[in-house]
Amino acid sequence: MRNVLRKEMRLSASVLSYLFILFGLTFFLPGYPVLIGVFFVTLGIFQSFQTAREANDVVFSVLLPIAKRDVVKGKYAFVCLIECAALLLMALAVVLRMTVFAQSAVYRANALMNANFFALGTACLIFGLFNWIFVGGFFKTAYRFARPFVTYLIVAFPVILIAEAMHHVPGLEALNAFGTDRLGLQLGLLAGGLAGFLLITVLSCKRACARFEAIDL
Repeated sequence: MRNVLRKEMRLSASVLSYLFILFGLTFFLPGYPVLIGVFFVTLGIFQSFQTAREANDVVFSVLLPIAKRDVVKGKYAFVCLIECAALLLMALAVVLRMTVFAQSAVYRANALMNANFFALGTACLIFGLFNWIFVGGFFKTAYRFARPFVTYLIVAFPVILIAEAMHHVPGLEALNAFGTDRLGLQLGLLAGGLAGFLLITVLSCKRACARFEAIDL
């Protein structure tokens, strides 16, 4: 599996997948819808799938002396690697905004979602949706990727809008806690987002493996 992942990183990946990891730093921007950074990270991953499709990467991978399931697992491993790298940048921004910049007026005056652990948990959930809808959808045919990406957009942007607006609903103000306020709730929401990401990704990978093995390339 390590060699399959190395092939994905060195041969199949688009450079944009690596550059767009930096959009995780949008969590530093005040007055900006921070979850849009998650979308741009997934857009970078989409570019790798486009590059690989044009290079007939799937056919090349199947011809290697590896199981067809390993081709799918290699793609998922690469996708999760990019997502986890972006999440690390987002987590760094969240920790700094909740500690070093906790008293910064430019962040306290923010009317949009604060970069807190709830935002980070929501980012995990959106990444999970991307893995289920787009990556899993790609392996229905191992060729078409436009439709699953559009479907992902149709699902992801309402999730972003709802998450951005939830703290304006009476009784849900704690979702937008600043600094270390309501830390227990924030950590619980982060844990829920991480668990959702892991569960969705594992189930998506298993389903994609079964679908790919049934495809006659």
